[in-house]
Amino acid sequence: MTVSWSAYRRARRRSRQAWALVILLAVSAVASVVWFFTAGQFAAAEPAIAGPTEAPVFDPGFMKPVAPVHAVPQGSAREALDGLPVKGRAPNDNYDREAFGQAWQDLDRNGCDTRNDVLRRDLTGVVFTEGSTCRVAAGHFHEPYTGLPVDFRRGSESSKAVQIDHVVALGDAWQKGAQRLTPQQRQSLANDPLNLIAADGPANQQKSAGDAATWLPKNKAFRCHYVARQISVKAAYGLWVTQPEKDAMKRVLDSCPQQLTVTAG
Repeated sequence: MTVSWSAYRRARRRSRQAWALVILLAVSAVASVVWFFTAGQFAAAEPAIAGPTEAPVFDPGFMKPVAPVHAVPQGSAREALDGLPVKGRAPNDNYDREAFGQAWQDLDRNGCDTRNDVLRRDLTGVVFTEGSTCRVAAGHFHEPYTGLPVDFRRGSESSKAVQIDHVVALGDAWQKGAQRLTPQQRQSLANDPLNLIAADGPANQQKSAGDAATWLPKNKAFRCHYVARQISVKAAYGLWVTQPEKDAMKRVLDSCPQQLTVTAG
């Protein structure tokens, strides 16, 4: 039987492709075995972190409400998300943190600044500095973003381990409608307990000014509350979402269709 040169070349090419596939599968198998006997077996045996599913919002015992621009819509977080405008980001070259007022004011005039109010709200076993009923010196909590237990100790370096996160980052808010707010309304956004959570410092730094499309908490059990809280803040202050952000929020809420909006009430 005579085999044409083109048929021979096709057969040889198929043979090379088959051998390349076999080699690739063999390398993958070896890599999997190496991974399992180094780190994989430990990762497989590691128990899932039972992190918090939500974070506190308001404690009427020592906090006073901050008036938002609009009331948070009651009911489904998904419906509230559908009610938010969808637009692109505005430029951020003129962003300045001072546009939201001085950091950690006593906006609710309860005698304590916002940072200490949030620490007191979110931590347990709170200890105040000597002679103060406001300045939090120590405490601990089940941190919501990582799902891990965290201790807070006031100090020039140790305080950085627990930071107060703006759920809707101020940089993100600036690009999605906050430029149109009055200075007083921006101060409210920056100090509203609805928009504030005590969080792991490194996680907060990693988030930076990210939205739901670029950053979500490592603790997956917290994501529904986190996204619903972002939606609630954006509705309360007339902010918008980008299309990728809305898509990311929808994916989270698909796992919890009964998730409600979050209010300070």
